[in-house]
Amino acid sequence: MREVARRAGVSVGTVSNVLNRPDLVAEATRDRVRAAIEELGFVRNESARRLRQANAGPRRARAFGIVVEDLTNPYATDVARGAEMALNEAGHDALWLTSDHSAAKERRILELLEEQRAAGVLIIPVGVGPKEIDRLRASGMTVVLLDHSAPNVCFAQVDHVAGGDIAAGHLLALGRERLAFVTGLPEPLPCVERRNGAARTLAKAGGGELITLIQEALTPTEGRAAAQRLIDLPAMPNGVFCANDLLAIGLINELLRLGVRVPEEIAVIGYDDIELATSAAVPLTTIRQPRQEIGYEAAELALAEAAEGKRHRHRQVVLTPEIVIRESA
Repeated sequence: MREVARRAGVSVGTVSNVLNRPDLVAEATRDRVRAAIEELGFVRNESARRLRQANAGPRRARAFGIVVEDLTNPYATDVARGAEMALNEAGHDALWLTSDHSAAKERRILELLEEQRAAGVLIIPVGVGPKEIDRLRASGMTVVLLDHSAPNVCFAQVDHVAGGDIAAGHLLALGRERLAFVTGLPEPLPCVERRNGAARTLAKAGGGELITLIQEALTPTEGRAAAQRLIDLPAMPNGVFCANDLLAIGLINELLRLGVRVPEEIAVIGYDDIELATSAAVPLTTIRQPRQEIGYEAAELALAEAAEGKRHRHRQVVLTPEIVIRESA
């Protein structure tokens, strides 16, 4: 800004007025300043401008970051929407960000939130551990985990082991004794817990080992790829539990294309109960997560931690999933 002022022959304050209050500056002066800006390719520092405004006037509520793994996944957007709702009700803005399952990108995002002096972060973690959480807190940010648990931190999550129990129990009640679990990489901890819950229920019932197929991603495309793998097994499973609805929808569509009847030959259960579950080729039986409630509860925890400061005691919210029975199982 100083170079713009020098080139235009005016004070720095005059340049600032041209940028922010042009009505206070004579037209000829505005023209000189704008010509200097264009010549120099000047871009003003918005972060510094906002900081100066905050220092000069009433403090505005700081924003919170909401960091999820994949914003193309309807589950993640629903969680973020629930968190934003609670934050907005309290007068805070929400910044939606995605790590794309990358610990390196997650680290850059958190550094950005620190630089922007965010009030806190609500995060579905990829690589965040105790050291990173302590560092963020030391910078003045609150930290709440979304759908993950850890010691000495607030979190809101679903009991995914119970969700796996419910899914396997439903398939067994239908008389399906050869069960498979389809998941994808990178496999988030909640998906591991779903698999463990299903395996535990199958073992308690005296069934065989839970067959696990690991695909390259948690997407409909990989669900379609899993269908052929299921058919090629020596003994085709007659019940399949998918780690999320996207996998299940792709799986069902491909099974039908290959001539396998759902649920007569293979019953399929998904997880999440996203909106697309009802419009699958065979409406999807699934384990419903209270997705927006997860985000809302997490935001409430973050707001409480920000308000209570050193008096804050970490709290955990664990929600229970439920089965939604449709036509696929």
